Amino acid sequence: MLYLVDASVFIFRAWHSVPTEVADRDGNPVNAVLGFARFVCELLERESPRHIAVAFDESLELGYRNEIYPAYKANRDPAPVELQRQFALCREICAALGLAQFGSSRYEADDIIGTLATRARAAGLPVTIVSRDKDLTQLLSPVDVYWDAIADVRYGYADIEARFGVAPERMADFLALTGDAVDNVPGVPGIGRKTAQKLLKHFDTLHGVFENLEQVRKLKFRNAVFVADSLREHRDAAFLSRRLTAIACDMPLPVSRVGDLRRRAPELSTLDTFCETQGFGRVLRDHARRIHARHFA
Repeated sequence: MLYLVDASVFIFRAWHSVPTEVADRDGNPVNAVLGFARFVCELLERESPRHIAVAFDESLELGYRNEIYPAYKANRDPAPVELQRQFALCREICAALGLAQFGSSRYEADDIIGTLATRARAAGLPVTIVSRDKDLTQLLSPVDVYWDAIADVRYGYADIEARFGVAPERMADFLALTGDAVDNVPGVPGIGRKTAQKLLKHFDTLHGVFENLEQVRKLKFRNAVFVADSLREHRDAAFLSRRLTAIACDMPLPVSRVGDLRRRAPELSTLDTFCETQGFGRVLRDHARRIHARHFA
């Protein structure tokens, strides 16, 4: 099993949940680093993964999706400066813990996870995606797991439709129809979750919906005629949205084989120095020593 961790979800959670008074010896906030590091250490102790990679987002403005649609994620405010510097520290702690970690200015963490999941699948290795982002469910195969580690709930392939409304292979089409306010993906006006579910149930794919617009008008649900007209008028927006919601599974990554993602022994001296510099006390160091003694001594 390969564990693929969507770092931003847990960094932002730590930023909002750990007091900002947690600071390094120079007075800089390190609350997000501490919360994220605790989460990662607890994951390592609890799950004992042999293979794991952590994916980081680097930019909201320079990715290939912004080239397709400049307004993509333009509704989001930049991360505060006090948080931006902590992302680099989170990558440092992952490296010191012996974990493969990746980021890209052109691709998102989702694309990193998608590419690594695809390579793992080709090598016969199932994956556990650790996130809370429903977009990532589109990557699941019948042998994979989606783990919402905040709620501590795991979903298999067969559970996704009941939880999110559509099967994994339809998630990108579903989001292209409904749009996604969080990422500023336009979608089709007037089409919400339930309507999108009905359309994909009848016509299977986004292409199938648009190939059968006259049939849409005859469906027995409220405002079917309006929906068909909206689809016709906003066809370009729907297919633009589909390019934005699809996760890239073939981005360039410096990984020649899945074995490169095997967990390494923690660098205890590096962790000691890091924890001392950040003012973390002994908690993380004790975590790291237990992990080292259990698996690498």
